[in-house]
Amino acid sequence: MAKRLIPCLNRILVEKIVPPSKTNAGILLPEKTSKLNSGKVVAVGPGARDRDGKLIPVSLKEGDTVLLPEYGGTEVKLNEKE
Repeated sequence: MAKRLIPCLNRILVEKIVPPSKTNAGILLPEKTSKLNSGKVVAVGPGARDRDGKLIPVSLKEGDTVLLPEYGGTEVKLNEKE
């Protein structure tokens, strides 16, 4: 049975992108390139509400690539994916 995470309010769910350790030509890349914290947006919440109750939509959409802060967010592992 597959579990599904659905973000609420103005939250987003991001899957971390694992950079390749080798190029197509077979050149090994240094470990510094694996430190890049980027991810792909998997799911987006509906948005937050303002004081009047109007919906403020999230400016991201599924499939966007984003940079992740080093110490921000909450890490979740689901089926060995971060």
